[in-house]
Amino acid sequence: MSFASLKKQSNLGSLTAKLVKEVEKVNNSSSGGDERLWKPELDKSGNGFAVIRFLPAPDKEEIPWAKLYTHAFQGPGGWYIENSLTTVGGKDPVSDYNRELWNSGNESDKDTVRKQKRKLSYYSNIYVVKDPTNPHNEGKVFLFKYGKKIFDKVMEAMQPEFEDETPINPFDFWQGANFKLKIVKKDGFWNYDKSEFDSLAPLLDDDDALEAIWKKEYSLAAVTATDQFKSYEDLERRLKYVLGKKPAQSRYIPDSELEDESEGKYGVDGHGDVHKVRAEQAVAQAVSTPTPSVTVDKDEDDALSYFQKLAES
Repeated sequence: MSFASLKKQSNLGSLTAKLVKEVEKVNNSSSGGDERLWKPELDKSGNGFAVIRFLPAPDKEEIPWAKLYTHAFQGPGGWYIENSLTTVGGKDPVSDYNRELWNSGNESDKDTVRKQKRKLSYYSNIYVVKDPTNPHNEGKVFLFKYGKKIFDKVMEAMQPEFEDETPINPFDFWQGANFKLKIVKKDGFWNYDKSEFDSLAPLLDDDDALEAIWKKEYSLAAVTATDQFKSYEDLERRLKYVLGKKPAQSRYIPDSELEDESEGKYGVDGHGDVHKVRAEQAVAQAVSTPTPSVTVDKDEDDALSYFQKLAES
């Protein structure tokens, strides 16, 4: 784009309109997310309700869920939102840094560790039976991201606590049960305690239709595939940029003691959705200049390039 064209856009205000439009997209929670993912929404009363069915493992996979650890916290240099290498049994720079802080003996450092804990999430394929807020989702297959509270309910259904309760496989087409997802706000966070499984029943009575649903499932192995994780060095570089300090090695503390398995409390928008913050972070980085002594990473390059292309379009 020539300088004259740039000046013309300035006079017309067209670039401003484009930027405003893009920011509006970012502020829309449905923008920038994964279209494969289904997420419940609250109604006007502040509650949420939906009926879903957990589906069997996809073709050529054995486990009907994927387990993923992530970190999401803000430092002086911005947001750190990354998948943790501990998911695949590797060392992770945030875990190493958290151990250093925990071993310092300072309560303030321990408070920082608690804010930077790993968040545990699960992914499963689901069939949406009923979605009153978004009825167009009904009858479709999605990936569902959920936390320990819901996973515990799945395990309780498979291994009931009392002898008079019959165990069920929630992921079975024929001998499973629909899951009634009930959400209420408690202390500002989404609470799933009232959610429960319905009585045992097949999802559908038509095996051909069930097979068609099964073939629409998404790979769960892809959630924790190699390409979903950055290298230790890249993560460490990002962590230094966010925190402005180099982590030191210290005695080993199990990752299980440095993780967050709570529902919602780790979610930067109140219920675990980091897609919106990723987009907001990209916008903020795109319109600001990083500290000259710090190398701009790939994410920031992409954001700056995106807005440059926007101006030239």
